[in-house]
Amino acid sequence: MQSKVAAYITCYQDQESANRCIQAIESQSIQITAIYIVDNSDKPLLLNNNSQLLLIHHYPNNIGIAEGLVKALKWAIEQKYDFLWTFDQDSIPTKNCLEILLRNYHQLSQQDNYKIGIIAPTASDIKTNKVIEGAVFLKDHFVALKHNNNLDFYECDSPITSGSLISLTAAQTISPPCAEFFIDGIDFDYGLRLKNKGFRNLIVTKAIMHHNFGNPVQVSFLNKHRYIQQYSALRHYYICRNHTYLETRFSQGHYRLSSLIRRIKYMIDSILRIMVYDFENKQLKLWACLLGTYHGLIGKLTKKW
Repeated sequence: MQSKVAAYITCYQDQESANRCIQAIESQSIQITAIYIVDNSDKPLLLNNNSQLLLIHHYPNNIGIAEGLVKALKWAIEQKYDFLWTFDQDSIPTKNCLEILLRNYHQLSQQDNYKIGIIAPTASDIKTNKVIEGAVFLKDHFVALKHNNNLDFYECDSPITSGSLISLTAAQTISPPCAEFFIDGIDFDYGLRLKNKGFRNLIVTKAIMHHNFGNPVQVSFLNKHRYIQQYSALRHYYICRNHTYLETRFSQGHYRLSSLIRRIKYMIDSILRIMVYDFENKQLKLWACLLGTYHGLIGKLTKKW
């Protein structure tokens, strides 16, 4: 079955990564017919448009990943595409990634009442070589779903945004992503809302995408080594705000209280990690965690960091 697929990339201040992502999409074994790009950089990036597939929209005011995705989905639906394949600029799908995703989508869709919202590849972190797991919502919080490479595919509530192949038939049944989220929690919210509408979200193990996941730093604690993510104050604010907002509102009944306790505990843990392991802008990052958690609790999403 022939499907009409467009890709979407959010770009920000990294021309080299953006061009690598573009090249990887253009080199797919199944041809993409357009790449919708939101460039949030201060000055327009010099992007390789040799194939004339790029539709570049420059927003020097930085509208974020969320609003960019809203615009791309609206455009793709208006242009009557079947799928929108979404990317961060620092992702590189392998050459047959799209082919494998589409093959699995069409095979599974032939089953009775098996409706797919998002089908996504296995994302592997370039720096740590670890799988970036999809998420499931358990009672009062989102948790990473353990990757199972022994299966051809498995279901989750929310794959990560980058690499997600979104069915535009499914997308038209729910409201668009929340533009106010800006940069974090977009995948959690959108994926879970699709699932609650009756769609399944899948991760395909043989479809591979390499992804640069944050800024992991190896630290030592009690003679044990582990990776922690070092975030900017902006990321701390949106992680604390958006995840607090989502988890306390997706929780039902008495789980709302346990969700609140979890979010406060996360805030305290983040503050302690910043105090021990972070050496830049400590005070600003501490304030970002406090303010973000507070704004998430009261539902203040209009505030921009």
